[in-house]
Amino acid sequence: MIGQMVKQMAEEMAAQITENNDLFPRSSGVLLHVTSLPGQDGIGDLGESARRFVDWLEKCGQSLWQVLPLGPTSYGDSPYQTLSALAGNPLLISLDDLVLAGWLSAGDLNRRPSFSDDRVDFGPVIEWKSDMLERAWQGFQDCASPTDRQELQLWREANAGWLDDFALFKAIKLEQGGAPWLQWPGPLAMRESRALGEAKVRLSRTIDSQCFVQWLFFTQWQNLKAFASARGVRFVGDLPIFVALDSCDVWANREYFRLDDKGQPTHVAGVPPDYFSETGQLWGNPLYDWDRLKADRHAWWVARLRGCLDLVDLVRIDHFRGFEAYWEVPADQETAVNGRWVSGPGAEFFEVLRDELGGQLPVIAEDLGVITPEVEVLRDGLGLPGMKILQFAWSGPDNLFLPHEYVRNCVVYSGTHDNDPTLAWWKHLASSQEKDLATQYVGCNLAEPHWTMIRLGVLSVAHTFIATMQDVLGLGREARMNLPGEGTGNWNWRMPETAYTDPAGERLARLTYLGRRRPDQIRPESAKPLLDPSSSRDSEPGA
Repeated sequence: MIGQMVKQMAEEMAAQITENNDLFPRSSGVLLHVTSLPGQDGIGDLGESARRFVDWLEKCGQSLWQVLPLGPTSYGDSPYQTLSALAGNPLLISLDDLVLAGWLSAGDLNRRPSFSDDRVDFGPVIEWKSDMLERAWQGFQDCASPTDRQELQLWREANAGWLDDFALFKAIKLEQGGAPWLQWPGPLAMRESRALGEAKVRLSRTIDSQCFVQWLFFTQWQNLKAFASARGVRFVGDLPIFVALDSCDVWANREYFRLDDKGQPTHVAGVPPDYFSETGQLWGNPLYDWDRLKADRHAWWVARLRGCLDLVDLVRIDHFRGFEAYWEVPADQETAVNGRWVSGPGAEFFEVLRDELGGQLPVIAEDLGVITPEVEVLRDGLGLPGMKILQFAWSGPDNLFLPHEYVRNCVVYSGTHDNDPTLAWWKHLASSQEKDLATQYVGCNLAEPHWTMIRLGVLSVAHTFIATMQDVLGLGREARMNLPGEGTGNWNWRMPETAYTDPAGERLARLTYLGRRRPDQIRPESAKPLLDPSSSRDSEPGA
């Protein structure tokens, strides 16, 4: 009997390892949000600028492109506080591709303002792109072929489950001058049937326009995904655990959130006080009613994750520890101090997702912060890879982020969108103790700490390594993407056009070859000509 049990456990473990290897072959990639791409419209887009970056990734032997959440942003421009968990960001739509489609003219784009090359100035960009998308909608109405019209209609019908609510939400929001839904007239905020019916008639043209814009986003994204797939590049997406209060998600699904009878949150999300903040972090997102979600077999979450996986190949779930236990703060508090830990949905939630979506979940667990043994049991029991951040590794020889502590089933990052680029971290934030440990660890002075971290990650046993584009280019504090706690000045960094000819790309290709992470080294049938790994050698001993 015991022998049979051991055999069964071994077979189950072998099957899980095989599935995991299929999802996570030894590979590497780059973290760069689409907004950060160079281009003429003041912001990166899904057209030629994105295709060019895919070609660069392929040339450098990279097989993963990690992006931030792709939803429509609102006040503050954060991709982690979007108007919908399922809709796409219209600012990412390529206007040049709309000219090719015939719905804009080249003359329309001749009116393009002069935008900054190194920063996204969101106000002017939003104004410009909104105007051009409205023109494209008019152009579509004037000259779209019967096939184009049918494709749009079929897409609307296939996505009606989320699209109808979002298009109505966005149309009302525009009518209300952008006000949060809690400030709308009561009948609209509370979704009274008569008020919604009247709004659908009154705002029908705007609703149609919003559906058209979403169709453009998803069409361009799927074209980009096919382009990337043909070149051996997979997308890693990002799914925040919580959604914004001012979102279609909460407005249309209030029963799944802990709200009072006026729609206001009773409790909100955050994290408790820690080494970094004496008052914790008060995020303000409404919390889920997990019992109500469970009663519906987590249908809302299933639809959300399915929608995300239609866009990307793998997804990082932000704040994974919140599924084991989350920090609950009464909504009337000004800090996160007076909160408490509350048990999350746990393994049952992920089993439902696995049953509904089929097979192994292509998920990376963002398990940073104060992680308890219970969180580790949940992560490991599900077979999900966690994250290791090399900037966090240097507190002492017992730090589990040091490369010799890694297991294969993890994803290593040089840094994240919330960190200073590694060069800036080394110059401004790393303590003398951290620098001394890192120097002893690699056995030489770190003349180029960003390349040292990239090298450690690439050569580690972890199945996946991701470098930020800022680290590949060796940029400093001016290139930081986000400073948590700062309400302004975030999310606006743009990659310089010169990145495509920077020698850093060739250097990354050589290290990728050395670490056996190139696609043709793992899957020979997909081999592509890459930079010659023997064309030159690293000059910096720590790189």
